[in-house]
Amino acid sequence: MSVRRALHFVFKILRHEEFEEGCKATCNGPYDGKWSKTMIGYGPEDNHFVAELTYNYGVKSYKLGNDFIGISIDSNDILKNAEVKGWPVERENDISVLKAPGGYKYFISEKSESGSA
Repeated sequence: MSVRRALHFVFKILRHEEFEEGCKATCNGPYDGKWSKTMIGYGPEDNHFVAELTYNYGVKSYKLGNDFIGISIDSNDILKNAEVKGWPVERENDISVLKAPGGYKYFISEKSESGSA
């Protein structure tokens, strides 16, 4: 997986926000304490759903298995962002699917005018 492609996906397709303060938690497993995380969501994590992406320094890869199928997101902006940036959109059972560089899937449903998918 290209690091550059992964960063493009997170920063430009899903959107990215940085915080000034880091996390002091040490509960991320046996990785010598060298890790960082990114929260991806659509509002502050205290009152919105967010996904936490953790990067463990020194780990070269993880085996992609059947333990995590993907994330479903309702948004009118993601598919527009993907089109503008030239990111391929696949279709599975009439659902738009974006694949992250590591192979993980994001199932995208566009919101209707009433706000429900």
